Amino acid sequence: MTLAMAGGVSVAAQTAASASASTSAPASAPVRAAADTCSYPYVCLFKNGTRIGQFQDVTSGFQDLPSRPSGPNLVVQNTRNDDVAYIRRANGITTCLPPRTSIGIVSGTLTGIRIDSRSTC
Repeated sequence: MTLAMAGGVSVAAQTAASASASTSAPASAPVRAAADTCSYPYVCLFKNGTRIGQFQDVTSGFQDLPSRPSGPNLVVQNTRNDDVAYIRRANGITTCLPPRTSIGIVSGTLTGIRIDSRSTC
């Protein structure tokens, strides 16, 4: 389920948790500042500093992202205190974001997101 969407973004649930460092990187200070407009308890997507989606519901599966946002200049921020967020890429790789973290997507396309009640990846 999606609480709020922007730019036609919708989300789906998934599992697993690993990604290659070549397709994502920790968000830099300027990117992180833009992503700081995401308030608790959301997981937000930003493209070029503009929020394009936000998700709140814990789901058992991935929520699909029909807009299929891609890097560079894509940031995913997890503002939740106790829940991890998984992002799924078009190549099937899944990345886990611990609570209160953000990640910059350097390349690749995102196809889904899932918020899980686990507190660690």
